[in-house]
This record gives sequence, structure tokens and C-alpha cells, in this order.
Amino acid sequence: MLRPENKRPVFFNPVLIQMPVGALTSIVHRVTGILLAAGIPFTIYILDLSLQSDQSWSRVVHLLDAWPFKAIAIVFIWALAHHLLAGVRHLLGDVDVGSGLISARRSAWMVNLGGLAVGLLAAGALL
Repeated sequence: MLRPENKRPVFFNPVLIQMPVGALTSIVHRVTGILLAAGIPFTIYILDLSLQSDQSWSRVVHLLDAWPFKAIAIVFIWALAHHLLAGVRHLLGDVDVGSGLISARRSAWMVNLGGLAVGLLAAGALL
């Protein structure tokens, strides 16, 4: 953004911008997609390791029983839930279902709270 008096750039701080809930939901949808895509190689590795032998199966079970992996699993479950709900919201928006301002805000809040609820349920089940 330029100041009209001297045409010098103004410091732009994106943290100070208050974005609407729909924009935040869309940004988190993209971030969760990246997170889920980045987790695919690890998931394939764990699956491959678990199918090799009985000893490797017990090693995977022991590995997944550690609290850091439980925390990672909770984050991935939340990411999957949020990404799925936000994806359905975006698909419905593409066919003009819930595209009005009030319904779009409501659906964005539902996506955010629904993903959080699934994450909390996963935390309760895994911890």
C-alpha cells in the first residue's frame, strides 16, 4: 500500500489484519491439505513396516504407543476432519449452496468447530 503524499511503501503486517472466519477456514483447509500430503510417506512406511513380520508389527505397536506419536496422530485426525469438512463446504459453495454471507459464516464456524470436536474426541480416545 502506498501513502499518497510521498509514494513510499507502508509496512504490511499480515498478523494485524482481522480476516473473516471464512478466509481463516480456507487458509487452514490449504494448510491441512499440505500436512496430510506430507504425512503420506510416513504412513506408507509405517504400514510397510507393520506388514513385514510379527516382530516389526510389535515394533510399530510399541512405537505408536509413545505419547509423541499419539500427539501426531491427534493432529493428523484433526487435519483430516477439518480438511474433509472444509472440502465439502467448498464443494457446496461451488454449486451456490450456502453462498450467502450469513450461511457462509455459519458453515465456516461449523467446519472449524466440527474439526476441533473430532480432534478432541480423538485425543480422548488416544490418551
